[in-house]
Amino acid sequence: MLGAAKEGLLKEIIIQAPDGSARTVRLENARMALGRSSANELCFAEDAGLSRQHLVFERSGDGWQVKDLGSKNGTLVNGQRITAPRALQPGDRISAGHLIIDCAGAPASDQTVIFVEPLEISSGTGTVVTSLSGALSEGSGEGGMESSPQVKALVRAGRELSGHMPLNELFELIMKLSIEAVGAARGVLLTLEGEELIVRAARGEGFRISNAVRDRLLRDKSSILVRDARLDQVLRDSMSIVEQQIRSILAVPLQTDNRVIGIIYLDSPHFVHEFTREDLNLLTVMANIAAIRIEHARLSEVEAVERVLARDMSQAAEIQRRLLPTKVPQMAGVELAGYNAACRTVGGDYYDFIPFPGGEIGMIVGDVAGKGMPAALLMSSLQARVQVLFDEPHDLASRVTRLNRSISTNCPDNRFITFFVGSLDPRNGEFTFCNAGHNPGILVRQNGDVEWLSGGGIILGIMPQATYEQSTRRVEPGDTLVLYSDGVTEARQPNADEEFGEERLADIVAELRGQPAASIVEGVIQRLTAWMDGVPAADDVTLVVARRTI
Repeated sequence: MLGAAKEGLLKEIIIQAPDGSARTVRLENARMALGRSSANELCFAEDAGLSRQHLVFERSGDGWQVKDLGSKNGTLVNGQRITAPRALQPGDRISAGHLIIDCAGAPASDQTVIFVEPLEISSGTGTVVTSLSGALSEGSGEGGMESSPQVKALVRAGRELSGHMPLNELFELIMKLSIEAVGAARGVLLTLEGEELIVRAARGEGFRISNAVRDRLLRDKSSILVRDARLDQVLRDSMSIVEQQIRSILAVPLQTDNRVIGIIYLDSPHFVHEFTREDLNLLTVMANIAAIRIEHARLSEVEAVERVLARDMSQAAEIQRRLLPTKVPQMAGVELAGYNAACRTVGGDYYDFIPFPGGEIGMIVGDVAGKGMPAALLMSSLQARVQVLFDEPHDLASRVTRLNRSISTNCPDNRFITFFVGSLDPRNGEFTFCNAGHNPGILVRQNGDVEWLSGGGIILGIMPQATYEQSTRRVEPGDTLVLYSDGVTEARQPNADEEFGEERLADIVAELRGQPAASIVEGVIQRLTAWMDGVPAADDVTLVVARRTI
């Protein structure tokens, strides 16, 4: 017999993926890294919410701890984002990207099953031995017992409702089983959708159900049996009941715990069959079984849709990443760097570098109003138009004017785009730009002085007849250009109204102005992350830096 591990000691993790699959991993090595990169011991390359190197599990004394590796979307333990290594206990839950990771300990000692020496099973008066077929078969002979029709109906319902099937087929099956179980002539199943009852399955037609019956089912969760409608004062005076010649009625709520999700109504015109109290009890229990099965089927369908949506969103995020620069152009006389992080799986921020034939470099930052998939679709449309229109560094203002006219014809009324485009000639430092309602660019001089690059025109997509202007600045060796989205400057600290702000951003760039462009980007993002104190970004974050070296 294997000895039980120390109770309370973390022994394994269970990783649940968005597609519903689960993977159990024993914690045996001293260190196990997780992320999208194949270099990790735990690689989940398809999860776009993970960073390449996202987190690591490390042994700490007799236990384990988890550490975030500076991931883009962070690591949560029991719903709290961690900024330092966190000791783990059995029962802890970790969220990383789209993964849910449960921490499990050793099995409890009292769960061990031991089989002792064999004993004969006697068939004396204190012990009854039977089988499922025996319990359901008709008893015969002396001492025999007939199997209850109600038990048969419940067992049959349990069997047939246990399989997986689409909801429309499930409703039809429940209706069929209900009618056959009590011998009704006809029936209808309705589910409660908001305040309205919707027919899901029916045998028969022209149902007219008393409001009093409906209200008792939904409000009081009562099951109702009317043996003879002619003897019920309320139903006897109802013309709809009289016209249909309804004699016997069964109506029960589709109830899960304390919640009613619909009703089953059965009746028998012309006194074909008089329902009994046993029929009412049977249908009430069957309706409860059916309601639970309906809820499970609904949940399964929702989960299936969510899995497809998560897969589609992951693919959409990968497509969107390919619309952004995969590598920074290498040009003599200027260093370039860019950064983008969507606050959701996909985002509405856009940036790009466009090397022009004459040796100039185009720098673009756009921000589509809103978040998620609608913003991402407009962002992809913006990117396609930019690639067509901005093929030369000249006449930026006229090109932005044409861009606005094109976007205005397709942009929804509640959407707009802020846009900044500039062209830098590394040979003489001439920087021409046009700002369409975007955050002002920052030009940090070699001595630390700051200039703001604004002006040009209104945001894109509002007025198709709008025109734009361009401006020019001289960028000297050692000067730094910074373009950014409002996800940087409008980031807030937890439980505070203060924003990160443009002035703070300019001060940080001025402090880092002697470093390479990539180091400036890294430094700003580090300061921004520290400012937010582990709180996920509320908006997409984009940053572009260009530093003239000669």
